Amino acid sequence: MKTSAAQKKIRALEAALVRQHQQLATLKRRRPPEPVANYALATPAGPVSLAALFGGKRDLIVVHNMGTSCRYCTLWGDGFNGLYPHLADRAAFVVVSPDAPAVQKKFAASRGWRFPMASGQGSTFIHDMGFLPAPDDPRPGVSTFRRVRGKIFRVASAPFGAFDPFCNAWHFFALLAGGVDGWQPQYRY
Repeated sequence: MKTSAAQKKIRALEAALVRQHQQLATLKRRRPPEPVANYALATPAGPVSLAALFGGKRDLIVVHNMGTSCRYCTLWGDGFNGLYPHLADRAAFVVVSPDAPAVQKKFAASRGWRFPMASGQGSTFIHDMGFLPAPDDPRPGVSTFRRVRGKIFRVASAPFGAFDPFCNAWHFFALLAGGVDGWQPQYRY
């Protein structure tokens, strides 16, 4: 089968996007690590420190989730649930939201989520990480941390949104004849 000019352009753009994602990640990792306090968070089992969330790992991925009121964050959470064993093999992983621990526990159980969750209620953690820029205005995203000689450093962060590299659904829908076509995530289908 002969490759058309359009197919060659598509392959070139796809390769360029992969390189750009790799370059962006490299630039983020090259920035000086940002020292972070050992924040106190809450779980259904009681208070937990940010340092404790590392478990036995030196790296930690924290998803900043907006909580039960956000269908989009639920979509991302559902996707992370499948990835969780793979992510947890490389780094500690936790989802942090402004919801109370009891609310998180009930919602996570209703979704079948397996990953740990912690609440930022009563802490400035979500705000200080830039994912709660104003009261009652949480924003979703991710921060990565590394623990070095007992100190915690934020290595990188990224926001979440449609077509980000953290949620596959948008990319699959974009390949359909009608594209995304106004689709919105729901709690139940």
